[in-house]
Amino acid sequence: MAATGPRSSAAIVVYAALAGNLAIAVTKLVAFLMTGSSAMLTEAIHSTVDTGNQGLLLLGLRRAARPPSETHPFGYGMELYFWAFVVALLIFALGGAFSIYEGWRKILRPEPIDRAWINFLVIGVAALFEGASFLVAWKAFKVTRGETPFLTALKRSKDPSVFAVLLEDGAALLGLLIAGLGVLGASVLNLSWADGAASMGVGGLLVVVAVFLANETRSLLTGEAASPRIVAGVKAVLSADPRIESVAEVLSMHLGPREILLGLTLDFKDHLTARQIEDAADDLASGVRSVDPRITRVFVRSGRARDAYAQPLAG
Repeated sequence: MAATGPRSSAAIVVYAALAGNLAIAVTKLVAFLMTGSSAMLTEAIHSTVDTGNQGLLLLGLRRAARPPSETHPFGYGMELYFWAFVVALLIFALGGAFSIYEGWRKILRPEPIDRAWINFLVIGVAALFEGASFLVAWKAFKVTRGETPFLTALKRSKDPSVFAVLLEDGAALLGLLIAGLGVLGASVLNLSWADGAASMGVGGLLVVVAVFLANETRSLLTGEAASPRIVAGVKAVLSADPRIESVAEVLSMHLGPREILLGLTLDFKDHLTARQIEDAADDLASGVRSVDPRITRVFVRSGRARDAYAQPLAG
């Protein structure tokens, strides 16, 4: 149950975002065709890219759920990190860079916005869809966040299917505000450059989100460790066992959002027999799994600690 529940929750978040973005993309595209607003075009592109991104995240979730095989003995959990990195690249190239280009082109050659009320209507409807999708992602994020500050929890999150959607929807809501200001400036205040400037603002926002998302997924792809809370819990379990002289190393790595590998190097008491050490290793492997249900693989190695790694037990 622990393994399937989080996956189902993550899939719900992505499906909600996909449905919302698809409806919004079509609505914004119609608004652009009717009004000629550059901000609406970039917003339509933004939502279209987001829709494709949700499809890639769903693909990543599906492929990551495959069982281990001979070629991938630790499973395929990291596939989700790969597809999240692709999503970041698409946000940067198709969303951010194109929006900045389109905005600059519109500033150089401004065009009047026809029937601006349509844009405002679309922005309002899109805000409702995006807000609903954002709330779904926010509720899923709060489950793992706890009392941790938002930005810290975002950086510590190991599940891009949740934090990528959260970032995309948050950026989409801010982008709608920027687009609305651009349409307001161009149609009501007669600022010919405002619509193009709004497009560039949306593009800049997407670039920032893409860079943040790419950096987080890069860290996960290259073998990010488990959170300090989990590592501290593992060390507490090990330190409480009277058969251990010292803890040499506690190495951890996320194999996926819900899979953690642990490598433990332990210095056992000298009086223990080989059989007693084997029993202790089995007990400790089971014990550290109780720290967090995501700890799925534990490797225990007996070795005398080097001074650089030794952590003598208190008392």
